[in-house]
Amino acid sequence: MSQDAYQKSLDYLYRLEKFGMIFGLTQVERILNAIGNPHKEIQAIHIGGTNGKGSTAAMMSSILQKEGYRVGLYTSPHLIRFTERIKVNGKEIEEEEVATLAGWMRKEIEAAGVPPPFTFFDFTTAMALHYFKQRLVDLAILEVGLGGRLDSTNVVDPLISIITNIAKDHEEYLGKSILKIAREKGGIIKKGRPLITAAEQPQVLRFFSKICQEKGSPYFRVGKEFRYVRAEDGDFDYEGLNRKLWSIHLNLKGFHQVINATTALGAMEVLEDLGYRVSTDAMIDGLREVDWSGRLEMVSSSPRVILDGAHNPAGALVLKESLEKEFEYQHLILLIGIMKDKDIQSMLHLLAPLADHIILTKPHTDRATPPSLLKKALGQNGEKAEIAEDLKEAIERGLSLTREEDLLCITGSLYTVGEARAYFHHSRGL
Repeated sequence: MSQDAYQKSLDYLYRLEKFGMIFGLTQVERILNAIGNPHKEIQAIHIGGTNGKGSTAAMMSSILQKEGYRVGLYTSPHLIRFTERIKVNGKEIEEEEVATLAGWMRKEIEAAGVPPPFTFFDFTTAMALHYFKQRLVDLAILEVGLGGRLDSTNVVDPLISIITNIAKDHEEYLGKSILKIAREKGGIIKKGRPLITAAEQPQVLRFFSKICQEKGSPYFRVGKEFRYVRAEDGDFDYEGLNRKLWSIHLNLKGFHQVINATTALGAMEVLEDLGYRVSTDAMIDGLREVDWSGRLEMVSSSPRVILDGAHNPAGALVLKESLEKEFEYQHLILLIGIMKDKDIQSMLHLLAPLADHIILTKPHTDRATPPSLLKKALGQNGEKAEIAEDLKEAIERGLSLTREEDLLCITGSLYTVGEARAYFHHSRGL
């Protein structure tokens, strides 16, 4: 299989993006039916929420692999390569497998008479589910793309549903109130299937509790059934249904990751009750070795550069707290690129006051906000900002300004972080 065949497959998939977001399960169900309904043969764990979905999924995958399970992991978006989206035991799907599978699926879909349009996410979700079936995974961990109720991944009847947290994001699609957003996210709760959540808002918790009661679904909360205490050095203690673990070291920076890790550990305990053994050693080793790129990730030590995919106000707040409490620096240089559909004002309001200098840029996507509009949104903080239209140029400018005692933070979007990571990957052997 040639590189050309893989590229043609990607060209086909990215052409599907022109249909944008078409909410509903009808088309993905038609595609799945055309390729043999692989989702009905997979034991899935379904993860929704506003932030922390990918990190929690990566932690669970790492723990389960340590226990010896064969684990599928489906996440989005990718940072550098499309193949990052679909993994089995940490190994990305091969380019040749993408080309072969996409070609076969297109023929099956056409033969079944599935009418267009269907979306990029419909197709890639079905591709991931078929791949996991082919690879005989024991468990498949699926990250919701957007919302939950009408997301393509919501075709599964999972062993467990997880909702990490609820905050404002994608308001034009999910609603402007926290409760409306929770209603969309809560659409992944299935009859009789346990829900685990780290949400905190009382009205959201009452809403989830009500759904679980109506559906006969066991309901577990971080902070209640699953608890944590974080130490000064970043390690934490965990107490759950049947386990107490002390001085757990987590290979991801940020206090918020302790909450995600507690969610993952709680899920392991619920899985045990469902017949999937998970040892204490696997829990500890899995968290100690978990890898999840683009989240407070140090990509250069001289000068110091971190990447963080904060892309909404809740993510920006977490990044702000991490920059204030977990990093020491003389000057902070902030490099920011944000998508048009985000709450730009709130994100900049949180992050800009921390910076000594700001570089405004945009990744190579039509969804990116022009840097001139970012500067306008900065208000008074715009006095310490400059514009670099090209992201590579922006990174090189940031590096030139960052001395040994300083910190360069690249953030605002996973698209920005992905392109920045590719830059460091190629130029510095990341």
